[in-house]
Amino acid sequence: MLRYIFKRLVYILIALFIIITATFFLMQLAPGSPFASERDFPPQIEEQLNAKYGLDNPWYIQYKDYLVDTVSFDFGESMKYKGRSTNDIISESFPISLTLGIEAMILSIGLGIFLGVIAALYHNKFPDYLASTIAVLGISVPSFILAGLMQYFLAYKLDLFPVSGWKGFNYSILPALAIAITHAGFIAKLTRSSMLEQSSSDYVKMARSKGLGKWTIVIRHTLRNALMPVITYLGPLTAGVVTGSFIIEQIFAIPGLGRHFVTSITNRDYTVIMGTTVFYSIILLFAVLIVDILYSVIDPRIKLKGAKK
Repeated sequence: MLRYIFKRLVYILIALFIIITATFFLMQLAPGSPFASERDFPPQIEEQLNAKYGLDNPWYIQYKDYLVDTVSFDFGESMKYKGRSTNDIISESFPISLTLGIEAMILSIGLGIFLGVIAALYHNKFPDYLASTIAVLGISVPSFILAGLMQYFLAYKLDLFPVSGWKGFNYSILPALAIAITHAGFIAKLTRSSMLEQSSSDYVKMARSKGLGKWTIVIRHTLRNALMPVITYLGPLTAGVVTGSFIIEQIFAIPGLGRHFVTSITNRDYTVIMGTTVFYSIILLFAVLIVDILYSVIDPRIKLKGAKK
């Protein structure tokens, strides 16, 4: 196990280097300047700002400075928010995005597994058709469309929730649902198909022959093995929650890191773009590693490739 984790950490470092390098050169190739959108901007001041942020240096000097700053986790000062560093923006806004993401993940996993189990237990019956329909609708409708519909009907028309903002738990319910419903649909389909496959296995037939109840068999036997595809989906789910929250935070005016990332692209705020990209990449790469480790915890029969036997 330790050998496997060490090898994966080396791969994570290599992947981070590639992401950092690609992000830097994409910023170099992007047209325009962070200060080009300012009106009546004197050339002398623009030259001073370029010198301050090192934009007048050759690309290889900028690349070296960028690598050194990234290794030390110092992403520099924002080019648009005067007096604020990228580290400050991340430390202030990421807890909000993390709260929203955890809530969305809990909702998507809980709702998805529940729908999948109901659909499998009542195969080819009305509960199966209803759960499958909900899952397909969740998969088909984009999260930003759901967000707009929920804002209009649940917040504006029925006044059940706040329309936008971030001032308490009530403000997180609609955006978390908008992110979670799509992923819940995928999890429901995975759980349903895996449950149906497990229901025809020998150990389930043995449990039925012993007279165990339907829900007892599900909880003690079927569900644990049926969750393996869901565990596989946790990596993409983490990525989907993080990237999906970008546009959701914009729609609901949530001051999270995703909103700052979108704004930084519009403003060509290079330091914030590169800092948030590296930060998100670290989170996602480690999330995939944790999912792989969970494989062996949930099912000891699985041997991690590269792990010491």
